[in-house]
Amino acid sequence: MKKIKNIIIVVTIVFTTFLTTGFVDSYFEVSKNLDIFATLFRELNIYYVDETNPGKLMKTGIDAMLESLDPYTNYIPESEIEDYRYMTTGQYGGIGALVRQQGDYIVISEPYEGFPAQKVDLRAGDKILKVNDIDVKGKNTEEMGKVLKGQPNTVVKLLVEREGEKKPLEKVISREEIKIKSVPYFGMVANDIGYIKLTGFTESAANEVKNALSELKKNPSLKSIVFDLRGNPGGLLKEAVDIVNVFVDKGTEIVSTRGKVKEWDKNHKAVTNPIDTNIPIAVLIDRGSASASEIVSGSLQDLDRAIVIGQRSYGKGLVQQPRPLSYNSQLKVTVAKYYTPSGRCIQALDYTHRNEDGSVDKVPDSLITAFKTKNGRIVYDGGGIAPDITVEQAKYSNILTSLMQKNLIFDYATKYRIAHPTLPSAKDFKLTDAEYDEFVSFLKDKNYEYSTKSEKKLEELKTSATEDKTIDALSADIDALKTKIAETKKQDLMTYKIEIKQFIEEEIASRYYFQNGRLEASLKDDPELKMAIETLNDNAKYSKILTTITASEKPFNKDKEKSKNLKNSKNGASEN
Repeated sequence: MKKIKNIIIVVTIVFTTFLTTGFVDSYFEVSKNLDIFATLFRELNIYYVDETNPGKLMKTGIDAMLESLDPYTNYIPESEIEDYRYMTTGQYGGIGALVRQQGDYIVISEPYEGFPAQKVDLRAGDKILKVNDIDVKGKNTEEMGKVLKGQPNTVVKLLVEREGEKKPLEKVISREEIKIKSVPYFGMVANDIGYIKLTGFTESAANEVKNALSELKKNPSLKSIVFDLRGNPGGLLKEAVDIVNVFVDKGTEIVSTRGKVKEWDKNHKAVTNPIDTNIPIAVLIDRGSASASEIVSGSLQDLDRAIVIGQRSYGKGLVQQPRPLSYNSQLKVTVAKYYTPSGRCIQALDYTHRNEDGSVDKVPDSLITAFKTKNGRIVYDGGGIAPDITVEQAKYSNILTSLMQKNLIFDYATKYRIAHPTLPSAKDFKLTDAEYDEFVSFLKDKNYEYSTKSEKKLEELKTSATEDKTIDALSADIDALKTKIAETKKQDLMTYKIEIKQFIEEEIASRYYFQNGRLEASLKDDPELKMAIETLNDNAKYSKILTTITASEKPFNKDKEKSKNLKNSKNGASEN
């Protein structure tokens, strides 16, 4: 009972503080509903038939309340502060590896180069049997994460099973402060074209981009840059501003934020001297490019400082700010919308006008407005960043999806690593036809069942025929089609050989050269990168895009860009 009273007192103090910070107009409504909530909470905990957990009830109530606003306004209890810190800083204490669920056990998915897991020779595919002599069979990735993470300089002992080894291996690992780079890779992708991959906007992102560009500029042949923001979900607003500042003059307006608290409205400008304001830039984006990624790509587009290539971005134009709460918890609250230099907000979903069922719609066409870039090009708000050059997003086959989900490509790469102690550079590595045949043989006793679109349509036809009472007349034809489809499926490993080989090569490259190897291997047959290189090599085409006053693609409300984007997925892997 005393615990319940304490929780109610805390809630009352929080709301009283809220009431005394200027929101006097709604004092009665807030006060009345706070009183209702407190009395309901008290009565529920006293009289409910079973024992209740007051803390869990309160968390459920808070989460439901915030969920009615937007997906980005979240309550962060003290127990989750470390995870939130990782999202903003890229730092955590642990062994430095991705892990994934595979059956009843957790396996190492990918050790980070230069960190504790890799230093003690933990390898992708190692199955964790025990942690500190405790059997971990049946643990999930979240439970395992809590065990593997910890304060730097503390020790964790793992017993792992490795294919090809007769006995389990014991690994004693000293945890370290793990700092994940926002720029995991940069280099030359052509004789005179540099490439920078940015995966997040943590506290060091801008400095990492500056350092990458400075290193690339040491190459006297460098003439242009590909800046890859695909799959980048965003992060800190300040880092986005500072990154644009790398390429634009000091004093240039980059983004503005406007919300309910007017004293927080701000125009963010470039405040330092740039590194290069003239080098041609191609920014790569896709449906996974969101928030800060859209600030960078949208601002560079509005300022006609870069061309944008790929698919329409996610469409998150909302700004969050952490607010401290009692007991070391926090509220991450949406405080404003951001606007690119042309004046457009790219927020795609309208959370202020929910449907009766609680769902939200995209910004209607009637409310979409045209804006102009620095050179007068037409761009639109309300639907993410539309690329200057659209490249259709890759759509992967059902068989590849099944092979990835069943970890069969992952398992084959584990076997390949055992059989091949060394590998040529990731850029040069190609799986031979003979090795692909070995992969096909490896699959012979494996289950990777999947349904094709044709099979699904055939089942729909069978259902319709049954309902129409025409099944007897059509059954023979349906059975013949089913047999034909089954025969065709047997050839899928050859039909989709090129795309399957690509993913095998990436997985194998990561076993020798870690994250850099996976990325280098993925760039070999990258359609967006090829388009960027082609455009940057054509000065006339590049200049024409930035000066031709034509309307860009208008946002649409139907999601036509859904794709099995396997490259941006870690298949359930988690950081440790």
